[in-house]
Parts: sequence; structure tokens; C-alpha cells
Amino acid sequence: MTAHANLPARLESLIDPSRIVADPAVCAEYAVDEMQPAAVARPASAEEAAEIVRFAALENVALIPCGNRTKLGIGMPPARYDLALDMTGLNQIAHYDPGDLTLSVDAGTNFNEFAVPLYNQKQFLPLAVPFYFESTIGGIIASGVDCGLRHSYGTAHDFLLGAEFIDGTGKLYKSGGRVVKNVTGYDLHKLLIGSLGTLAVITRLNFRTFPAAPASRGFMTSFRTAEDALVLQKMIADSPLSAASIELLSPQLMQQFLDAEKNSPEPPAVSLAGKVPANSWHLCLSVEGTPKVCERCERDLARLAGSQAAKNPQFTGLSENEAADFWHYIGQAIPLLLEAFPAAAIFKIVQLPARLGSLFSQLTTIAEQAALPHCLMARACGVVYFALLREANDADSLRRLIEAASAIFHLCAREGASSTIPWCPVELKRAINVWGPVLPGGNLMRGLKSAFDPQNIFAPGRMLGGI
Repeated sequence: MTAHANLPARLESLIDPSRIVADPAVCAEYAVDEMQPAAVARPASAEEAAEIVRFAALENVALIPCGNRTKLGIGMPPARYDLALDMTGLNQIAHYDPGDLTLSVDAGTNFNEFAVPLYNQKQFLPLAVPFYFESTIGGIIASGVDCGLRHSYGTAHDFLLGAEFIDGTGKLYKSGGRVVKNVTGYDLHKLLIGSLGTLAVITRLNFRTFPAAPASRGFMTSFRTAEDALVLQKMIADSPLSAASIELLSPQLMQQFLDAEKNSPEPPAVSLAGKVPANSWHLCLSVEGTPKVCERCERDLARLAGSQAAKNPQFTGLSENEAADFWHYIGQAIPLLLEAFPAAAIFKIVQLPARLGSLFSQLTTIAEQAALPHCLMARACGVVYFALLREANDADSLRRLIEAASAIFHLCAREGASSTIPWCPVELKRAINVWGPVLPGGNLMRGLKSAFDPQNIFAPGRMLGGI
């Protein structure tokens, strides 16, 4: 709670009082790393949100814009937090042109609300990130979290055409455009990706959409070691085979999928139990296209997997329904792990694909020395999610987690990899900076922050370098 004791009453002069909440029980739902705001404001338009930001800048009120709050735990604890700016009242599809493959949607719109009209036009947006089924599109962009389809479609940087946002003085801005051919000027809107609300309040986003493939298939090759799996991954990369996604799962992560399936109140369409070996490394590949293209990809992949260089893996083809179920587990692996292990720390590490084998080995050694269960998922592009599954919530396990996290940051710095901890308990954040070692470019980032938010009212302290 902050010094702005009369904040709710003063906000009521700006927007409908029914959309200002000061109930501590409600404010607790908007807490960020155990820091609770004094009030929650729920604007119904971009103009109302801008009016609130102008008030906040004048009164030095620190605010954090949010949607459905699925990713508020990403980043460092805020230095100040007076007001939660709930943007879910901005929830309209402003424009959708299937012929031009363009979509303009308010930031507070739930992902599923615009996925349905896209599906009806046989189109989609490749942003099925962790928690996507309950996330707002503004939160997905502000968090900067990726999904497996980045392998073939890229990340939001590649198909975010424009944005409308409010800067730290309360001014409304537009960057980019709504149609691909009209996008000119600097891509300021792309700075908002992964900014965690520290630069601006996003009010609307414009995307290029993609045609949905008429068919898709999934395949899994199971290996005794990660090194053997990486050999096939390299062979696929060097071949003409075009995949929608390629991800490598550790045996421990596959066991988590099997446990989740066993404990689920609703049985899956097709069970994984007995179909895949839990004690193996699994290279999982999905393909899209016409049925004939998918059949050809299956033959090509089976040929590569059957070659002598591929170390004789177990090759498993999945039907379209089986693949949909399994890739849902892959896409939602992080929520699954956090539900099973609330005190877990999940790293995001980016390394050159050719150096992943050495990285996996050293990460495993660190986790074993700390006596912490662990698992990982690696995308073929070199993005690795490594989880330390802290089971107990006691001082000894916290000490071991802190030591392991520090060792991983040092390892990545030594190996030339970038590393952050997007998800972890607040106790770890009090002991270690989740953004890792300070990197060059801090002055540039502070300059951007000052240009967008001169009063430092947007989520202060959450970003790298205390921004």
C-alpha cells in the first residue's frame, strides 16, 4: 500500500466511479511480487486511459497496465506501485480484413475472442504462447513471450504492423500502420514487445494474419541422449524438410506431461501413456501443408531418422488429433510446471544451436550439484527453457536455488549465451536479479525509458537495470 491514501476518490473524478476499485481483496488480485496497489482503475476507452495517465504523471502515481494478469510475475519487483490500470475494458476487434490478412484489435481483448473469427476465415495468429487461452493480446505483446511456431512464422516482431499507445505524459500515439504496404517510418511499436508496461500503455495492436494450413501432422523421435537428438536436429536443419516447429524435450519434462495427463479430470482424446518412452529425449517436429505435403514430410523425416547417422531413434508418427493434444502440452509446458511446482525457477536461455549439447550438459551438472530436480525444452532456433523444480519452500532449498541460479548466469556469460529468469518466486528476486548480469546498452535503454516515460510512472524498476 502506498502514500496515496485518497487516490480512489481522486480517480473517481476522471472516470465512472463504478470502474474504480479500492477494496483490498480486489487490489490483492493485482499484486505484483507481493506489492499491492492502492486502487484499480478500469478505463473503457483509450481516452479514459490517457486521462488517468495524465493524472498519474501530474501526481507522481506509479501505475502498472495489465490485462488478465497471467504474466505479471515476469520481471523484477516494482520500485513503486500505486495504481493497477486494468485494460480489459478495451476489448473490441477494431478492424479485420481477411482479404488483406490484417487485424486490428484492442489491447484488452482476450486471445480466444479474436481467434474464433480468424478460424472461421481459415486464418490464425501464431501467438499461442503460455497462458494464451486466458491472456489478453496486450499482455502477450508486453510480456514478449514466444511460442514454438516462431520456427516458421517468427515472433511478434515479424508480424506486428503497428500499435496505438499512451506515453508517460498521457499523449496518444500511433506507430506503424494497419496494412502491410502502408507501414512507414520507425518501428517504434516494436519497442513495446517485451517492455512489461515500462514504456507505454498499449491501447490497440495491428497484425498481419496467416492462412491456416489445410492439414498438419506431428512426429516424435526418441533418443537415449540429448546429443543423439541434436544430431538429427542438425540433419533436419541441413535438409530441404520444412517444419512448422521443432522442439527437444528432456525425459523429465515428458514425465511431467504424462503425470499431467494421468491426473487430468478430463481424459485426452488419445493417451500418451504407452505411446512414448518417458525415459528418453524427444525431438518433436510438426509440419503443415496439404495432406500430400504432410505425407511427404513424414517419409523424409522417417528416412532421416532411419539413417545410420541418426543413432537409431524410435520414430513415432502422430495423427492430427494426437498431435493437437501433444502440442498443447508443449505450448503450455510452463503453466503446467508452475502449477505442479509453484516455487520453481524457469530460465530462458538463448544459445547458438551448435552449442546446445555442451549447454545441456553443464546445466544438468549445476542442477544435480544443487540437488534440484530439473527439466528443459529447447527450440531448434536455440531458445532454451530450463526449469529448476524446487519442491520444498524452505530456507535450505532457497539457498540451493540461489546458488544454482547464480551458477547458471555465470555459465551463460562464459558461454556467450543470454539468460533471464522469467518465472520464479519473489524470494529469489530478493537475492538475485532475474535479468542476469548487466549488459552493454544500459544507457540506451534508460534513454528510451526517459523519452517514453519522463516521469518514470510506468512499472518503475521492473525492467533490466532498474528501469
